[in-house]
Amino acid sequence: MASQRGGVVVRPLGERPFCSIVIPSYQEEDHIESVVRAAAAQHYPPELIEIFVVDGRSTDRTREIVRRLAAEDPRIQLLDNPDRIQSAAMNIAIKRSRGEVIVRMDAHAEYDPGYVAASVAALRRTGALNVGGAARPRARTRFQRALCAALMSPVGVGNSAYRDPSREGFVESVWNGSFRREAFELAGLYDPAARTNEDAELNQRIIERGGSVYLSRDIIVYYYPRSSLGALFRQYFSYGMGRARTLLRRGKLLSVRPMLPFMWLCGLVALTAASLIDARALPMLEAAVLVYMLATFVEAVRVTPRKDLFLAPLVAAIFPVMHAAHGLGFAAGLVKHAGSSVREPEPERLAAR
Repeated sequence: MASQRGGVVVRPLGERPFCSIVIPSYQEEDHIESVVRAAAAQHYPPELIEIFVVDGRSTDRTREIVRRLAAEDPRIQLLDNPDRIQSAAMNIAIKRSRGEVIVRMDAHAEYDPGYVAASVAALRRTGALNVGGAARPRARTRFQRALCAALMSPVGVGNSAYRDPSREGFVESVWNGSFRREAFELAGLYDPAARTNEDAELNQRIIERGGSVYLSRDIIVYYYPRSSLGALFRQYFSYGMGRARTLLRRGKLLSVRPMLPFMWLCGLVALTAASLIDARALPMLEAAVLVYMLATFVEAVRVTPRKDLFLAPLVAAIFPVMHAAHGLGFAAGLVKHAGSSVREPEPERLAAR
């Protein structure tokens, strides 16, 4: 037996454990073939990998493509996800899986050929129950180039560890993740009702129950972020709602960082209301807005690559969209989930083998 950081005792993980790769999908005809082929081509013994594509009843060519790939490679299986959300997709595959390690892969990402091997090595080396790499953004468009710069800034993402490819160590959460099977036996499966923030909520349960989560520089994956301000706003609004649901469900968050946009928004609303009631508060509001605008623009200039410096005004515009959307989403989540989330049962635990 080996003692895992945090006090949980788990079996030693073999040098080459069987791995189950899970790919949730919905309407992914443009991306699904590349990610499934990347999973199949991992530099890991092929007989020790199975691949589940769990599809939310796509109406495009996603299922047709997966069936064709499965006919070429018997390791690939297409599973049905009637609920159409990623947390449900993960649970369906985890229950069917044979792996000692469960590897989550998202369709909108590009995976290094050594992704699985590096994940297994990190699990063995650290004793963590979940490991992952930094979310490294890549760009195809001018807007995505600006957004990539914003996502590498602590002003944009609140110094979130999994956004920093130079970070290594135990963290609150990682993107996607590769899990010891024991993680789901200890902390339970994904929250089946969670539409966003399902990964952070699961990682919080793992940590609360004595496990740990590890970020490794050796685990390499790239993704393409949203391609417009509107899509970015909707994404961060959903993130905020998910964080609020996690707070209500778990009774706390692991840090105050996810609440900062909501706190910023509350302060701005309070100053605005005060200035409407008493004109003497107006200079405070004006000063706060001016300081915020100057700070975000200076940060935009700092993080924008020199060759793309003309994008700095767009980077500066992205920051308030991220902050406002997340803050508004958090507020909406508090209203929507107040009372209901705390009454929901805990996710079921995976039966020990």
